[in-house]
Amino acid sequence: QVQLVESGGGLVQPGGSLTLSCAASGSIVKINAMGWYRQAPGKQRELVATITSGGTTNYVDSVKGRFTISRDNAKNTVYLQMKSLKPEDTAVYYCNAGVLTLTRLMDYWGKGTLVTVSS
Repeated sequence: QVQLVESGGGLVQPGGSLTLSCAASGSIVKINAMGWYRQAPGKQRELVATITSGGTTNYVDSVKGRFTISRDNAKNTVYLQMKSLKPEDTAVYYCNAGVLTLTRLMDYWGKGTLVTVSS
């Protein structure tokens, strides 16, 4: 069994910064791509950023230049550094990882962490 646990969400003023973390634990052989998704109230979940095991990154256009995804493979952890936050960044942020265990390769999700951007 594999668990992903996010942390770092909270309330921040517009223009502020926040860093999210997501740690994977369990019977992990290897983690492939990791990513962050978000779901705003009344909207569908959308991709925010992804990072491969080799460090190649991809971002949705709306966060380019403001968000940075990174990972620490030794700690099985992915981070999302968010700067110049806007009210439209308000959402529940979910961590995702493609994890290889001894028996299967599967996508796993965290339970989410709420980010609220408001004055």
